[in-house]
Amino acid sequence: MEGEMNNFAMVWITVVASLCYCHTIGNIIKQGTTRLVAILPVIILFLFLPLNLRTVFLGGPTSFFVAWLATFKLLLFAYGEGPLSTSNPSLPLPRFIPLACFPIKIRNDPSLNISQKAPKSPLNYAAKALVFSTILPVYQNKLLIHPKVFLFLYSIYTYTGLEIILALVAAAARAVLGVELEPQFDEPYLSTSLQDFWGRRWNLMACGTLRPTVYGPVRSIASCWIGRKWAPLPAVMAAFLVSGVMHEWIFYNIGRSKPTWDVTWFFLLHGVCLAVEVAVKKVVNGKWRLPPVVSGPLAVAFVMFTGLWLFLPALMRCEADVMAHREMVAFMEFVKSLSMDKVIVFLSIHS
Repeated sequence: MEGEMNNFAMVWITVVASLCYCHTIGNIIKQGTTRLVAILPVIILFLFLPLNLRTVFLGGPTSFFVAWLATFKLLLFAYGEGPLSTSNPSLPLPRFIPLACFPIKIRNDPSLNISQKAPKSPLNYAAKALVFSTILPVYQNKLLIHPKVFLFLYSIYTYTGLEIILALVAAAARAVLGVELEPQFDEPYLSTSLQDFWGRRWNLMACGTLRPTVYGPVRSIASCWIGRKWAPLPAVMAAFLVSGVMHEWIFYNIGRSKPTWDVTWFFLLHGVCLAVEVAVKKVVNGKWRLPPVVSGPLAVAFVMFTGLWLFLPALMRCEADVMAHREMVAFMEFVKSLSMDKVIVFLSIHS
């Protein structure tokens, strides 16, 4: 664990130093291909940098923040787009760095095309933390639980764990910089359709980076060939394909197991289904639609079924559940050792 913490520190020191370089490049080189060439080594470095980490709770978020978010934001920055690009004066370095590598946005920042959401109540997060806290007893009784039931429970732990981790990052960023983290999730179990699930409720920052880097360019190119009405369909497929590949890379960073591409197929399947949903909506043009009380459960059930079929088994092949359990036990033992040290010091002072 000590070696992992040292690697974690070195990874983030490298990230900060690289972003300082990118910030300087942005001040001396105009947006365009020349700036892209100048920062391309950093983009490539960020893709492979998380390979230095081997834990779920350190390597997983770092892969998402650095290999996905930071690289995509730097690609936009090269051409003067996205949250890292502003008019004169340039974005200050203390804000440039966290905006580049964390899923945070400046209040009322429209550059990511993410709808403004009211902050969630502490009770919301407390309830999810309570649900997540049951992961240890559930894992300890894993052999007594049906594999499909365990996968279902693990999908809930994955969702609640991600939201809690990102909420903690948001709280730290808000306290230090006065910026807020756009909620990564907007109660996805309340979705009314696949379009609502993927576009407005699940992993909003990933959606916000895929939209200008993949969806927008592909839609613009496709509109020249098939017209503006149907251009969103190949754009949706392209965005889901890239999302699948990035998830495969994150899973590889965690488990170092050869990809089976099940995760990519999961996202391609959802890309096809979402494209069909969009096409049907265009054809009926608002004249008919399923009631949300029907379409919502159908959409959520479809996500759960395909997730248990393709997504979660790929995560299990990385032994993410085994690694997470081991890391949580190690962390609890570390906290206990610190508590015992404090007790010993207190007793020695007052003896």
